[in-house]
Amino acid sequence: MYFRLRFSTFLIVFLWLNSLSDTSAQGFKIDLKISGISDTTVILGHYLNKSMYADDTIRLDKDGNGVFKGKKALPEGLYIIFVSSSKYFEIIMGKDQDFSIETDTADFINNLKVKGSADNQIFADFRKFMLSLRPEMDSLQKDFQKASSQKDKDKIREKIKNLDTQRKQKIKEIYTKNPDLFISVFLKATLEVDVPEPPKNADGKVDSTWQYWYYRNHFFDNFDPADVRLLYTPMYEDKIMEYLDKVIPQIPDTLNNAVDYLINKSKSDSVLFRYMVITLFNHYGKSNIMGMDAVQVHIAEKYYLTQSWWNDKKFLDDLRERVKILEPLLLGKTAPDVELRMVPTEHFIAAAADTGLKRYPHAGSFFHISDVKADYVVLVFWEATCSHCKKAVPELYRIYKQSLEPMGVKVIAVSTLFGIDGKEKWVDFVNEHKLYDWINAWNPYDADFKTIYDVRSTPQIYVLNQDKKIIGKHLGPEDVLGLIQAYQKQFPKTGGDQSDKSNNP
Repeated sequence: MYFRLRFSTFLIVFLWLNSLSDTSAQGFKIDLKISGISDTTVILGHYLNKSMYADDTIRLDKDGNGVFKGKKALPEGLYIIFVSSSKYFEIIMGKDQDFSIETDTADFINNLKVKGSADNQIFADFRKFMLSLRPEMDSLQKDFQKASSQKDKDKIREKIKNLDTQRKQKIKEIYTKNPDLFISVFLKATLEVDVPEPPKNADGKVDSTWQYWYYRNHFFDNFDPADVRLLYTPMYEDKIMEYLDKVIPQIPDTLNNAVDYLINKSKSDSVLFRYMVITLFNHYGKSNIMGMDAVQVHIAEKYYLTQSWWNDKKFLDDLRERVKILEPLLLGKTAPDVELRMVPTEHFIAAAADTGLKRYPHAGSFFHISDVKADYVVLVFWEATCSHCKKAVPELYRIYKQSLEPMGVKVIAVSTLFGIDGKEKWVDFVNEHKLYDWINAWNPYDADFKTIYDVRSTPQIYVLNQDKKIIGKHLGPEDVLGLIQAYQKQFPKTGGDQSDKSNNP
């Protein structure tokens, strides 16, 4: 459970969210008595997801007494009274914020007494109930590890399930009797949705996807993403990310709809809206899943650039420029048709022993990416001085010669080094690894292609279909063949010359 979350340090900082929260003028006052300690600093803090932030600090007197108080009411949520890294306990901050708590360091939970707060009285009783189940749960888990037969394991599983049923029934009893208290909202939010057995069709068969769709459509039955109070608990972001990462198919258009649903829900509260936009934008910006930048661009265009009042003009201008770069590079978009200069194999071989040729920048001829005719084109941006490129580019060439070239795939290997020095390093590397049989290209006069293709690090690999639409990007060499094979299965080829295996576009 979240109220048993362990941690090693507590951040004593104040958060801007406090100033934005909708608090009343009633203030808060918590009389505290902790037996077993004296002349000790104690902190009252709140959760914001799994982080914790201080709201008030007091020093207990020689008898362990002290009072937390403030002129503004605190946001409702799960709070913590922190004595040290090993001594702390959690409380509920509901609407009633004038109450007293008494406990003992010998056992914070079992010795807890509350006056003036129905939320915390119920919370204390529930934690004691959960502690009463723990010995049996621990014993069953040990028995399960020792069980040798499947029959015995099944029996133990059933007993464990019965304990969990007791927990669920207790929570249901609490929120049924106390629907207006935050403790009910909090405990209910910890419950997973119960998925029923699928109904049978007229022919007696069942839809194999029925339970998935039920779970997806009812995922938030117990957890309201529009309730800002749940943001002040350690569970909010986990629940949101479970929905987006594990329940919703990882398809940009489908995720965009899910993101819109959550962000529109978050508009119930300005703090929640700001949190949701920032969190989802950053989540998809750092995703390692190909194509998720489309979701980040969606969030930027629909929310960040139009509704993020908290950002200054410079940030928004920079973001707008970033979106202009990313949008043409999204999966399914036609690859930007930049001009490059193809340098023929003969030049590299001749330049190996001729310093003048090696330094000569005008070798070869200009072409556009659209000039390269093939069912699939692999576009790799690299440089000879890049440590990762030194391994990745020869590996891509090996895969090309072994598998891609026989399939009619063409590779445009674009050196991003400039100047005479860059030309020399490029020629030396190509000759060293004999990278002759694909299209070696650069542009000695214009670096715009690096910006157009967002080449901020190398190597960068794009895969294009015969229509020059981007079907893969940010890949490793080992991923290229599998992606093309998967694409072929999904979209059987409709043409393209596979007979020309020269390095001419």
